[in-house]
Amino acid sequence: MLERFRLDGRVAVITGGGGGLGSLAARTFAGAGADVVLLGRNAGKLDAAAAEVRQAGGSATVIHADVTSRADLEKAAQRVAADFGGADILFNNAGITSPRLLLDTEPDEWQSLIDVNVTGTYLTTRAFAPAMIAKGGGRIVNMGSILSARGMANRVAYCTTKAAVANMAAALAFELGPHGVTVNTLAPTVIVTDLNREAVKTQPELYEGVVRRTALGRLGQPEDLSGALLLLASDAGAFITGQTIFVDGGYTAG
Repeated sequence: MLERFRLDGRVAVITGGGGGLGSLAARTFAGAGADVVLLGRNAGKLDAAAAEVRQAGGSATVIHADVTSRADLEKAAQRVAADFGGADILFNNAGITSPRLLLDTEPDEWQSLIDVNVTGTYLTTRAFAPAMIAKGGGRIVNMGSILSARGMANRVAYCTTKAAVANMAAALAFELGPHGVTVNTLAPTVIVTDLNREAVKTQPELYEGVVRRTALGRLGQPEDLSGALLLLASDAGAFITGQTIFVDGGYTAG
């Protein structure tokens, strides 16, 4: 059974590849045998994430691309097709947030979240899905959130976009299923990464409500996502599609 979690000979494309969760995905996929391709805008972070994979004996390629740019993504897909024969796994991880109340959210901020979180997921999937169809199968995982299914003050734009990517996955499951491609959403609780580590330490009151509502009584760590991510990307999850998988310590159970 453990062999069904292996990714040997497969190519995994990760957007937002230089972030904390992107680098976690890269280590996870490479550790299971995949060649990883890291997409993103921050060259320094992408190179650092790729170096971690290579130091552990894995294969990592960096491609500078903006998920809001159709041209960037089409070039990236062409390069992956030329170098590797196309992607087998796509992790739509790139995303941004803006912690504001509705009446404090300017239209340009709202549009930025839509552009990156929703349109970026659409454009990336549109660019890489054809190779999966041609290969006769693949795995697509969208990065969602507990806020894909729950509301929270100060997060109206973020909640909206994360609900959208989860339902996008559900719809695409029916379109791509006949081609052997599964599409799911990974929905974590607050995960402590470099982006929020200082705030968690210095402003614990911001996160106390989440901890109180979490059955396991803590925030998540990047490694908490590895198991579910590998399941959805591998043959072990071949019959799972159109689903939102909550990795939240029990937050949504209450």
